[in-house]
Amino acid sequence: MAAVLETLTIPRASAIPSASLAPVAGFSVSRRSSLRFSDFRGLKIQSARSSALISSRSRLDRRGGRIVCEAQETAVEVPGVTDSNWQSLVLESDSPVLVEFWAPWCGPCRMIHPVVDKLAKQYAGKLKCYKVNTDESPSIATQYGIRSIPTVIIFKNGEKKDAVIGAVPESTLTTCIEKFL
Repeated sequence: MAAVLETLTIPRASAIPSASLAPVAGFSVSRRSSLRFSDFRGLKIQSARSSALISSRSRLDRRGGRIVCEAQETAVEVPGVTDSNWQSLVLESDSPVLVEFWAPWCGPCRMIHPVVDKLAKQYAGKLKCYKVNTDESPSIATQYGIRSIPTVIIFKNGEKKDAVIGAVPESTLTTCIEKFL
């Protein structure tokens, strides 16, 4: 389901104090009375008639439509795993499983989330992907010796096969995954 952007406020250049427009590290800023954005096709205004799919809590804009982010319609949501479903989802899985250990306050974890989401989509049907919030499920993290996050572990037949620590490039994770498919 697409997420709804309810409010977007963009200040005019004339509303920004002149001190904040001072050049920074070789960049120059010019004053303009209007802002021009490049073409971006990730957002669309959805008419009120076709908005039945979207939650009724969101507000209509002045023209009777909603602003919808279409990019989220194609995103794969990697589900979370907790202590209660760890055994059934990860250890008893017939296919290899990639598990990302993360926490909401972790900056590098937010950097690797899109990579894990992309890999989940790319390897759909061959590899199952899950995320474990180490703040909510510390016992799983302790059981597998997680001392740094993000940590990505590959499981096969219920056994830990490989681990990658840190926000690494997609190619590093792909190489790790390919060994166990």
